[in-house]
Amino acid sequence: MEPPVLFKRCVAESIGTALLVLIGAGTAAFNGVITTSNNAATTLADIGVISVAFAIVVMAMIFTIGRISGCHINPAVTIGLAVTGHFAWKEVPAYLIAQCVGGIIGAMAIVAVLGMEGLHLGGLGATSLGSSTGYVQGMVVEAIAAFVLMFVIMGIAVDPDAPGNWAGLVIGLTVGGLIMLTAGATGASFNPARTFGPYVINSLAGGNISWAQFPVYVIGPIIGAIGGAVAYKGLTPTKQQVVGSDPHSVKG
Repeated sequence: MEPPVLFKRCVAESIGTALLVLIGAGTAAFNGVITTSNNAATTLADIGVISVAFAIVVMAMIFTIGRISGCHINPAVTIGLAVTGHFAWKEVPAYLIAQCVGGIIGAMAIVAVLGMEGLHLGGLGATSLGSSTGYVQGMVVEAIAAFVLMFVIMGIAVDPDAPGNWAGLVIGLTVGGLIMLTAGATGASFNPARTFGPYVINSLAGGNISWAQFPVYVIGPIIGAIGGAVAYKGLTPTKQQVVGSDPHSVKG
C-alpha cells in the first residue's frame, strides 16, 4: 500500500501535535490554575499527573496516526530521523511547519477548554527554566531528555528487529518518565513545537513569556535527538534501513 501523500501526513502531524499540547500542556496549565487559586505549591504528585497525561496522549497518537505520518509530533525527532537517513530531508520543512502549527492550535484549544484562567494562571502550560537552572544547564537537560527519547524511538520503532506493536506503550512511558525527571529544571519540553505553541499564544494574549529562553527548547532537543539517533545507529550499523519518507517504518 502506498504511503499517504505528504499533505495528509502533515495534517496528521498537526493534529497529533495539537492534541499533545492540548492534553499534555493543558494538564500542566490546569494544574497551574488549581495551585495558583489555592495558593499551593506544585508538588511531586502534580508532576506525576502531568507526566501521565503526556504519556497517555503520546501513546494514543502513536497508535492512531503512527501508520499515517510516523507520529513524529516533535521537530527534534523529525530532524534526528533525517540525519540518520530514516526520513527524507526534502520533507523535513513541511513536517516542522505542520508540527509548529499544531502546537499553536493546541495552545488555542487550551484557552477554549480552560478559558483565560488557563492563560493568566496556568500560562497554557508554557515551559520555563527553574529558578535554580542556568541557561546552559537547561539546554543540557533538554538535550539529555531528547537523547533518551530518540534512543528509545530508534530501538522500539525504527529498528527493523524491534518487537512489534510496543512502540506506543514504550515511547509513551519514556516520555512520562522523562517529564518526572526534568520538569523541575526546564518544564520538561524536549520538543520545540510543544514549547512554541504556548509561547506564541501567550505572547499574542499578553501573557508573561521570556522568548530569550526559547533557544534552550530548540537547540537542546535537536542536539539531543541527533545524538540519540546517531548513537543507536552506531550500535547497530547492519540493522538500520534507509526508508526515506515511508511513515510505516517509523511508529514513534
